[in-house]
Amino acid sequence: MRVLGVDPGLTRCGVGVVEGVAGRPLSMIAVGVVRTPADAELGQRLVAIEQGIEQWLDEHRPEHVAVERVFSQHNVRTVMGTAQASAVAMLCAARRGIPVALHTPSEVKAAVTGSGRADKAQVGAMVTRLLRLDAPPKPADAADALALAICHIWRAPAVNRLQQAQAAHRRAQLSSRKVTR
Repeated sequence: MRVLGVDPGLTRCGVGVVEGVAGRPLSMIAVGVVRTPADAELGQRLVAIEQGIEQWLDEHRPEHVAVERVFSQHNVRTVMGTAQASAVAMLCAARRGIPVALHTPSEVKAAVTGSGRADKAQVGAMVTRLLRLDAPPKPADAADALALAICHIWRAPAVNRLQQAQAAHRRAQLSSRKVTR
């Protein structure tokens, strides 16, 4: 499975591609950051993020896109920018028919480090170790994007099984309703 992880942000949008399957060693394909100037108009910044994400999708052809789920932050301006960048990434993937998964920061931290309260240094250290890199990717947004991709690869089989079980349960409920009518 090849996954593009996106750590959304208006100034720095971390992107990273990881390939592999749960239970096997993973490989980093690429990592980087889509940057926009802080003094640019919002619409132009969003276009720049869209162009950057599209370039990553063209170049690396991921099968899935994993985006950090926006959570409430104290700074409303920051959360709005993060949400807007997140929406651009989801739109780019959806336009191509690529499945998108949202993972919370604590889910990603727990998957990669074992603790949902890990700090950025711990996440960077574990990403470095799991992908057998020489040094943690810089800036932290890039490491976070790789962590998102790793989280998705590891969680996807369990999530798929859960969704299949829920679908089977719904079918059984519908079938039993038809019988009792």
